[in-house]
Order: sequence, then structure tokens, then C-alpha cells
Amino acid sequence: MNQDAGDRFEVPPDIRSMAEASVEQVRKAFENFLGAAQKAASTIEGQGTAARAGAKEIGNKAISFAEKNVSASLDYAERLVQAKDITEIMRLHSEYVQGQMRALAEQASEMGQAVTRAAMDVSRPKT
Repeated sequence: MNQDAGDRFEVPPDIRSMAEASVEQVRKAFENFLGAAQKAASTIEGQGTAARAGAKEIGNKAISFAEKNVSASLDYAERLVQAKDITEIMRLHSEYVQGQMRALAEQASEMGQAVTRAAMDVSRPKT
């Protein structure tokens, strides 16, 4: 099947290189942010109370989910930069959106379970 020249979508090499470099810079900045967030979360460790333990679990989950979501977005951006035509862009977009919707549902369920556990632990009578 031949495509008309007007149907083809090509990113100029200079723009592609610039986009790739930008994605890599964002990835490195996010990794630095994650390191700082994980360090902050670890300072809660060892406090011992149920409320703090629940908050720590919820915080760790939130950081983990943010890391996965940003990583997925950066991977998506990298694939978009490499796309050869509009059909590939649409396929990549559809796959990304579907994957993120599944991830959101799973993350919401996990977060709900963690919040429920934390609330139950806090309300449990002290012995």
C-alpha cells in the first residue's frame, strides 16, 4: 500500500535529537526527585506508631505509583519521538492511554486497601 507524501509524518533529525535529549533530562531530574522523596520517606521509619506506619506505607505507595507513572510517560514520549508516521503515533497513544487506565485502577485499589489497613490499625485498641 503506497502512502502519499502528505500522509507521511517525519520528524526532522535535529528536532528528534533535541526531543530525545529533553526526555533524558526529564528522566534524570525525576530520578533525582525520587531519590530525595525516598530519603524523606525513610526518615519516618522507626517511629513505631500505627498512624506513622500507615502513613509511611501510603507515602511509599504514592511515591512508587508516581515513579511508575512518570516512567511510563517518559517511555511513551521516547516512543513518540521515534514514531515514523501518524498511524504509529495513534497506536502508541492508544496503547499508552489503555495502559495508564489499567494502572490507575490497580493503583486506586491498592491505595484504598492501604488506607483501610491504616485506619484499622489506628483504631485498634492498645494492649
